[in-house]
Amino acid sequence: MDVYQKQRLGNNIDPKGLLIATAIILLWVSSLVFLLYFPVDFKNPVVYLGVLLQTQLYTGLFITAHDAMHGVVSTNRKLNHAIGWLAAILFSYNFYWRLFPNHHKHHRHVATDEDPDFHASNRFLPWYFSFISNYVNIWQILLMAGTYNLLKLFFPVSNLVLFWMVPAVLSTLQLFYFGTYLPHKGTHDNKHHSGTMTTNHVWAFLSCYFFGYHFEHHEAPNTPWWRLWRTKRNL
Repeated sequence: MDVYQKQRLGNNIDPKGLLIATAIILLWVSSLVFLLYFPVDFKNPVVYLGVLLQTQLYTGLFITAHDAMHGVVSTNRKLNHAIGWLAAILFSYNFYWRLFPNHHKHHRHVATDEDPDFHASNRFLPWYFSFISNYVNIWQILLMAGTYNLLKLFFPVSNLVLFWMVPAVLSTLQLFYFGTYLPHKGTHDNKHHSGTMTTNHVWAFLSCYFFGYHFEHHEAPNTPWWRLWRTKRNL
């Protein structure tokens, strides 16, 4: 772990990274608290917008943890990793220090047998389940089950399912489809074995925090998510 901590921090880190990471975490928390108290009426479009908003914010948590893995959240090493650890824990008890080495293996061995995010079948479902199996473990399931049973003492079950559990699952699909499957499926004639989406900054943000610009991420891995659109333009 110490070797990774010393070697993987980015250079020229923008101080806005810490503000943006903090904002995403606070937005996720405040939105969740509001929605857990919100009366569920399936005729009310706010319910569906709430699910979509929480899904997007869950994805933001993971992207924040991801940026911390590349050392671009804070110039302070301990704070950088603490923010990453917190963002990962809030996303269904993902363990930052378990994600960390796997993600860097992905960058070093992209689209090979040593890449934990790659599946040679190029088929969506087998690849998705392989992807999930690499990142979900029994401790997460037990912690989620325990937290659910505790929270249902205070909040309606329908709210917990709709705004806490369903968005977490939808977010894994969002992250996988736009951030792994589309960029890496098929054959790519470049050193990163990665594709990239057509320039559309609005859709690139909404789909997966600009990670559809995936070749650009591999080309400049120490670029924070909120600057990938600029990397896309420059490259």
